[in-house]
Amino acid sequence: MTKRPVRKKKNIIREYVEAILVALIAALILRIFVIQAFRIPTGSMKDTLLVGDFLLVNKFIYGVRTPDRIPLINVKIPYLRLPAFKDPKPGDIIVFKYPLDEKLDYIKRCMAIGGQTIEVRKGVVYVDGKPEGKSKLIKREYDSKAGEYIQYYKITRNNGKKYTIRRYERVNKNLENFGPVKVPKGQLFAMGDNRDNSADSRSWGFLPRENIVGQALIIYFSWNTDAPFYKLYKKIRFGRLAKLIK
Repeated sequence: MTKRPVRKKKNIIREYVEAILVALIAALILRIFVIQAFRIPTGSMKDTLLVGDFLLVNKFIYGVRTPDRIPLINVKIPYLRLPAFKDPKPGDIIVFKYPLDEKLDYIKRCMAIGGQTIEVRKGVVYVDGKPEGKSKLIKREYDSKAGEYIQYYKITRNNGKKYTIRRYERVNKNLENFGPVKVPKGQLFAMGDNRDNSADSRSWGFLPRENIVGQALIIYFSWNTDAPFYKLYKKIRFGRLAKLIK
């Protein structure tokens, strides 16, 4: 009589272990082929994305790239790229493997694709000789962290896509003009929305299409690293939760 409960207990433990293993495998499959979480560590995409934003990235839309490294030991292995539903377009916010160190993931806005010519004149981006979109100055604010007055411009592209970029009021001669350069086939040109404080294709070059991981989808959580911990209501940016990324 005493052996039956022991067997039952073993069966329950086995069921729990199997359920946990199935959940882990399902989560791993989702992470590899569907959606992956990322965190924003720098301000290169301010104010579209802030330091402390946690994102979900759609990995299958541009074609899933299978893992190219063995976890923990960081050994590079061959990878495959599955068929894409669409290719990145100018205006899309993309996550990609940094061309100079593919162990790092970067996030920027795609500004031009293979075959297009990109140029920056007096801080304004031109693609094939035309501005990236209709630009409207919406506000001017002092950013104490950057120590600069910031001009915010609302960009409206020809396809109706809208987003806001930041430019320092003090002209940065190193970033005020660039190009023109023609983007090679199979490459992209990426830039941050914080135009005067972003390490992007202007400094490290073109982005290979093969390095694309996915398209930024939604902010599922946002943690304000500047707010004191005892003010929890300020640590969590409630207004950014479940915010679609444009």
